[in-house]
Amino acid sequence: MPNVNSTMAGTIIEILVAPGDAVQAGQDVATLESMKMQMYLQAETAGTVKEIKVGTGDFVNEGDVVLALE
Repeated sequence: MPNVNSTMAGTIIEILVAPGDAVQAGQDVATLESMKMQMYLQAETAGTVKEIKVGTGDFVNEGDVVLALE
């Protein structure tokens, strides 16, 4: 099962998808803020959002699973 992982430590400031949504490879799925910069986390593969593992305002470390695709 492919996951979308955090690319660096920071705070999730926005989740752009919901469980059941279809996503395409390269689609932005969440916004992460780190060191006063905002960056998008993107799906590496197409799929359907199975589960969102974090919420808005949660701190994540590099490599943490943000959401699971199926």
